[in-house]
Amino acid sequence: MRKSRLLIEILCNPSAAGHFTPPDWDLLLRQARSANLVAHLGVLLEQQSEGVEIPQRVHRHLAAARLTVKRQNMAVRWEISQLQQALYSLSVPILALKGTAYVLADLPNGHGRLFSDIDILVPRAALNEVEIRLRRYGWRSTHNNAYDQRYYRQWMHELPPLQHIRRQTVLDVHHSILPLTARIHPDPRRLIENAVADPASEDLFWLAPADMVLHSMTHLFHDGELENGLRDLVDIKLLLEHFATEAAFWHRLVERARVLELTRPLYYGLRYVQQVLQLPVPAQTVKSISAGGPNPLLGKMMDLLFETALQPSHATCDSIWTASARWMLYIRAHALRMPFRLLIPHLMRKALVKRQEVEIKIPEELKKIVADVER
Repeated sequence: MRKSRLLIEILCNPSAAGHFTPPDWDLLLRQARSANLVAHLGVLLEQQSEGVEIPQRVHRHLAAARLTVKRQNMAVRWEISQLQQALYSLSVPILALKGTAYVLADLPNGHGRLFSDIDILVPRAALNEVEIRLRRYGWRSTHNNAYDQRYYRQWMHELPPLQHIRRQTVLDVHHSILPLTARIHPDPRRLIENAVADPASEDLFWLAPADMVLHSMTHLFHDGELENGLRDLVDIKLLLEHFATEAAFWHRLVERARVLELTRPLYYGLRYVQQVLQLPVPAQTVKSISAGGPNPLLGKMMDLLFETALQPSHATCDSIWTASARWMLYIRAHALRMPFRLLIPHLMRKALVKRQEVEIKIPEELKKIVADVER
């Protein structure tokens, strides 16, 4: 077993840890920590590694990570109750997204997943009222310069991130799952109409199974930050395993992708969950979504990029191509999210800000180009 593939091999076949030496366990933990998957690894080894003897020192790390997840999940439920209290009189449906939804819906993903913020989706028409009410309850924007405010409010699919002044919790309030400037436009109203209601609450919802899978895929394959890419791919695998117990699920998934204009993210999601994590996908489903894939030449390039970039962010997993692959996917993600007339000044501005942070002098010509997009 190659050291660079150690974590992925165990994610695919937990029983392979049965012959591990102490250095192997040490490296496995370090790779899992870099991928934000230690708690998930603990759940996986407990459930699917019969006969594997886990060293006591390793077990303590896994148990500590799972305890952290348990405490986080309690905090998430509390935070959602505070949001419901703040927004109750508006009678606005609150859709939990991503990690928050996994916890509230008690999905397998929620048992071993750490995440840094709470994500919700509300109707765009109610966005102003929601923001005003949240401010009354102690939430404040974390991006206060004029450019960032315009960037989020005019182009993106969410408000600038909010942070509670006392609890320091970070909240992302979405009105769609992709930016307004993106090439594809899944209708958020369809997501809301198809949402699953929390049995214990009249205003709390989460995405329907097929929509939840598609959102997870869309987030991964339209996001330029892939440090948690392997964790997000594990999310997709767990969701598919959980929901596919229903016979009609695969057909519904393909149909919803067509309705929501998300056939390309579905193609990539199914392709790499098979290639990287070895999840079986019905042949008919693969055939049904093949037309949504890229041309053969582009497909080979994307295989190279994603199979390189979706490795753990650990030195033992890096190749000479890793940094380049992640940089190219970062640029690709921004190109999918913004037209070039906005993309180029935006990326130049980000480079400008980064350079200013290390006090490098920027030519006046570059400053003028960046300023154009701020007007």
